[in-house]
Amino acid sequence: MKSKSSSGGLVYSTEAGRMCPACRQPIAACVCGKGKLAPLGDGKVRVSRETKGRAGKGVTLVRGLPLDEAALTALGKQLKAACGSGGTVKDGVIEIQGDHCDKVLQQLIAVGWPAKRSGG
Repeated sequence: MKSKSSSGGLVYSTEAGRMCPACRQPIAACVCGKGKLAPLGDGKVRVSRETKGRAGKGVTLVRGLPLDEAALTALGKQLKAACGSGGTVKDGVIEIQGDHCDKVLQQLIAVGWPAKRSGG
């Protein structure tokens, strides 16, 4: 049987959220820098369209990419250029302004991500 110290210990706390496995601090207060490298995605790439909270204006969302922040930003820039639209990367989710689900799906599949459409 593994002890808690050899299996990595605490990874989530209800008080602080996600915890860094190396320095055991909350991700926001990580002092070692290793907590920032943990991918936020689950590996199941989903593309959807959403208007909630955006005054009726639609955006295309790409969720589930297991990439670090720099790689997500680079991929987001590539997708925005392919769609000819603006957008951003927030909390591990790529947001592209407008309804570009089909173009984004084609681009992700061309790059090698097994993406699929999510939502309606």
